[in-house]
Amino acid sequence: MYNIRTDLAVEAREIYAQQHNNEDSEGVEFKEEKQGEINITQVKILNDIGERNMGKPMGTYITIDMPEFTHYDGETMNEVSEVLANNLSSMIKLDKSMTALVVGLGNWNVTPDALGPKVVSKIMVTRHLKQLIPDSIDEEIRPVCALSPGVLGLTGIETGEIIKAVVSKLKPNLIICIDALASRKLDRVNRTIQIGDSGISPGSGVGNKRMVISEKTLGVPVIAIGVPTVVDAATIANDSIDLVLDEMINQATKGGEFYNLLKSIDKNEKTKMIQELLNPYVGDLVVTPKEVDTVIDSVSRIISTGINMALQPALNLEEINNFLS
Repeated sequence: MYNIRTDLAVEAREIYAQQHNNEDSEGVEFKEEKQGEINITQVKILNDIGERNMGKPMGTYITIDMPEFTHYDGETMNEVSEVLANNLSSMIKLDKSMTALVVGLGNWNVTPDALGPKVVSKIMVTRHLKQLIPDSIDEEIRPVCALSPGVLGLTGIETGEIIKAVVSKLKPNLIICIDALASRKLDRVNRTIQIGDSGISPGSGVGNKRMVISEKTLGVPVIAIGVPTVVDAATIANDSIDLVLDEMINQATKGGEFYNLLKSIDKNEKTKMIQELLNPYVGDLVVTPKEVDTVIDSVSRIISTGINMALQPALNLEEINNFLS
């Protein structure tokens, strides 16, 4: 069966439900809630069966769906940051003396892949201050350091190797990684934030998986935050044809020859055929919206603010912004 590209656990669950005509998968727990205009879903993969059905490692995946016009409304951006901070805080098991390392994955020269480095540029970095001028820094401030390791094509070094070397030297108590992801739906691109505690594989959003960054490989708990910034071109074509087919079925005479012909189309086979037909012409093409520059700037602000609030619970938003200004 053709594997639809997505890095979102909530979409993996949707795909499983569509393929098996059953929303409930053994080994998976699902919960959904709404805070104002913000939708929050939680997918927990509990065991090997859940891993196999979802195609993702065991862990908790929280998805935050932002309102449509978030990127043009500072107040809504702050609301999303607060929701992100609250959900992230529930995963952070640190006291105020423990160090957190924030890692921005991705290529800062490619806008859809620059989310991680842009987030890191807005992180409240305090580890050096706690060491150099401890008497001037509130004891409630947690030591935080940050890193943008680049990508293999820029450095010639595996991203995971850089992070592993830094971890062995600094010995942080927690790692938070930010990366760009891929979605299977256009309406989730740049509008969905996923938080997971099972680690991350850099480059997975564009089908270029590298060394997995996780507690298993680094010996330190890893929280991954990602936003889908691209969608697979074949997925767009497939979904467009599905919409056309569904509309033709609605307009056809039920029970008629044309209606029966349309109903007999195997959507899984159709998806595989689209991929095979497009591949010689567009290759492994992924697509991003034209306003991606503006959107990445606003999403990076939302995520960095949420991380800062979660890592520095003793400070309010105004104090964090004053520190960064």
